[in-house]
Amino acid sequence: MTRPLSLLLAVATCAASAYAAGPCADAHDLRLVNGKIHTMNARNAVVSSVIIQDGRFAAGAQKLSACTQTIDLHGRTAVPGLIDNHNHIVLLGIRPGYDTRLETAATIADVQALLQARAKTLPPGAFLTAMGGWNIAQFAEKRFPTLAELDAAAPNHPVFLFQAFTGPAATNTLGKAFFTAKGVAVSDTGAIAANAPSLAALNALRAAQTFEDKKRGTLDAMAYAARMGVTTSVDMGAFVIPGTPDVQDAFLFDGLASADPFHMYDAVLALHRGHQMTTRLRLFLLSMDTQPGVPLLKERLLNTFSGLGDDVLRISGIGEFATQWPLFGPATPPPNYLEALQLVAKHGWAFQQHSLSPPEDQLTIQTFEAVNASTPIAGLRWSIAHAPRIDLATLNRFKAIGAGIAVHPFEYLAGGPGSGPPLRTILDSGIHAGAGSDSAQISTLDPWLILYYMVTGKNAAGTLINDKQQVTRQEALRLYTAENGWFFREEDKLGSIEPGKLGDVVVLSDDFFDPQKVPDEAIKRLQSVLTVVDGKVVYDRLR
Repeated sequence: MTRPLSLLLAVATCAASAYAAGPCADAHDLRLVNGKIHTMNARNAVVSSVIIQDGRFAAGAQKLSACTQTIDLHGRTAVPGLIDNHNHIVLLGIRPGYDTRLETAATIADVQALLQARAKTLPPGAFLTAMGGWNIAQFAEKRFPTLAELDAAAPNHPVFLFQAFTGPAATNTLGKAFFTAKGVAVSDTGAIAANAPSLAALNALRAAQTFEDKKRGTLDAMAYAARMGVTTSVDMGAFVIPGTPDVQDAFLFDGLASADPFHMYDAVLALHRGHQMTTRLRLFLLSMDTQPGVPLLKERLLNTFSGLGDDVLRISGIGEFATQWPLFGPATPPPNYLEALQLVAKHGWAFQQHSLSPPEDQLTIQTFEAVNASTPIAGLRWSIAHAPRIDLATLNRFKAIGAGIAVHPFEYLAGGPGSGPPLRTILDSGIHAGAGSDSAQISTLDPWLILYYMVTGKNAAGTLINDKQQVTRQEALRLYTAENGWFFREEDKLGSIEPGKLGDVVVLSDDFFDPQKVPDEAIKRLQSVLTVVDGKVVYDRLR
């Protein structure tokens, strides 16, 4: 980035009211001054001012448009918009009810306070929900809130809390009345057992949901991401709900991470057509075919173009599965796995593979190497995701063929000793690495909780679970910014503040880079006070 822009000519800017209507209503022109702006470029330059013109960062000598708005940061720290390289924000958006993120709650009282605050914003009688992205292990009490405690937090709204993929769940008095009328068993204390009872409750809410609800929920999910500073999400799809028409042949699984693969994007597409999206979205299409011929994957590849879309919404890859995967047992190679990946490579798509164990890591690298022997993958941006216990020898094999690793410290919420990923080992190996959350079933969408884990090695309860694998604050933030565009072939557009790149900036509530101002434990409380996407303010708590 250029030096501080103190020599720029002063330009008259539109008054705040002018941006609501008139010729500047759709302006993507902004000037941020008097800040500590970490560009995350190759030199890690820090500048005091930055200009965005027509949605892109501009060189300092550029003449400003008449619609350029100037915002004084008053010395605050700013960074490029954060990129979450692997999450499930589309699923979060289409879940029924009015979502409340419980990611920062450390006690039942915290849960109550979050629910109470959210209830104040809802229509009377609307379902208040918190599905996924939290775990009772993060609460001091190590339990669900009771029916009485949920009643105290939201007496005028039914409440539904749902943990992980298939429960358990909990509800309050109004929620219990709704669920028992649908045949769902609810205990006197509001508990709903895991698996079938929790899924029955979830599906009762799904049945009452409208398309407008899904659009509103998607807007809510993007608004939360913007408040946390995440300006680009790379969505990794969903499992297929049993009974979905036209899936041909696929692994079927119902739960919080499941949806109809043909219609789960309808709400996002509608918002995009209406120019209502506030953050960027990159889609990786998930397939779990079980038979030779990989029919669902093949249809995707033959009828969808890689890179189709625009700078707001784009189809970017295949993942985090291309075939059925050994999710719940030994890492037995799927018989169609090599066939599927050869097809992905032949069509030139980026690919990311879920892996949670060393045997899965080995299965992935062996297949990547086999594909690479006939179709080099170095330019395709293939990667392994999660890999919490990957070793250096395996990392070096991925590096040798040009693959990368997407790290997701999802065990922050409930992980024990040795949870991984081995971040220090990964960075020192020199493999291309970037970070994400794997939210919002078992992990937090809040990036500052993930960054806290990467820097400290501590989980939500403050227990050290990843010792000797900590990274510096600068390294951690680079994994969430400058290193992440690589995974979807947009490193020339996103991740750093440099002329020509897309104008995404996040102004922080405090200085992440200064341990004196923000001790380690305070990292968890950081968020954005001003989020800019494409040169437009999408979240503002600064002014």
